[in-house]
Amino acid sequence: MSRLLHVDSGPYAPPAPARELTAVSADGARLHVEVHGPESAPPVVLAHGWTCSTAFWAAQIRDLAADHRVIAYDQRGHGRSPANPTCSADALADDLEAVLEATLAPGEQAVIAGHSMGGMTVMAASGRAAFRAHAAAVLLCSTGSSQLVAASTVVPMRAGRVRTWLTRRILGSRAPLGPVTPLARRILKYGTMGPGSAPHMIEACARIVHACPRTVRHSWSQVLDLLDLDHGVRELDVPTAVIVGTADRLTPPTHARALAAALPRCTGIAELPGIGHMTPVEAPELVTGTIRDLVRTHIQVVSEESA
Repeated sequence: MSRLLHVDSGPYAPPAPARELTAVSADGARLHVEVHGPESAPPVVLAHGWTCSTAFWAAQIRDLAADHRVIAYDQRGHGRSPANPTCSADALADDLEAVLEATLAPGEQAVIAGHSMGGMTVMAASGRAAFRAHAAAVLLCSTGSSQLVAASTVVPMRAGRVRTWLTRRILGSRAPLGPVTPLARRILKYGTMGPGSAPHMIEACARIVHACPRTVRHSWSQVLDLLDLDHGVRELDVPTAVIVGTADRLTPPTHARALAAALPRCTGIAELPGIGHMTPVEAPELVTGTIRDLVRTHIQVVSEESA
């Protein structure tokens, strides 16, 4: 995917990586991976959400790369990772394992941050050997483990069968999103962002989401509809922070509270007033600061214990 589809200036313009590589997943899927920052710095791995790409993490990469090795990758079918006929939670876990093994040395640990489907990727991989070997701590942003369509408040009506049916039709639509127009920005802001989101944030998110191929968007919507990773939450036995916006319509705060209650080692939950689903874009300083805190607390401790 061309970077011309994204903003080309300001805090949400994707920074140029120090290097790029291709990780190959268990089924042969090829994943575009970017590495930013000093090679000797503590590593951070970023997994983006549905319909997004590495460009979604631009603000975090720009800040963290000054003193961290930031590894960001495109989920299969997203960004510059080619589409693959296999779309499943297991495939997401396979892909994360492949990225970790391709970018981290044996025994090297990282903070792993996942937004939305990226958080679900972390939950799906929580029992995997590579994940357990490389995860020092985790940040889950705006995500949930099950009942995603039923709990969504994108359709403004009482919860129940009708709302669930309408939400499924909207999120699973095969219709092309088309160009980024004023109407498209308003629709995207309503569905995914808080009411106070700045225009440059809305523009960045709209360009990223509209760049996702409609077939990829539809295929992954079907996976999210049926997703059940409650077991993965219980197996996520590393220090884990949770962030959610109070105005999140796609993964409302009820999801985050359930995660915090079920996680074996939850370090805390932050509910951000007025923020929507796109927390890394809408609240970049807080998300970046949380990642920094996790690195400072957990990667340093691991290094001292192993010295």
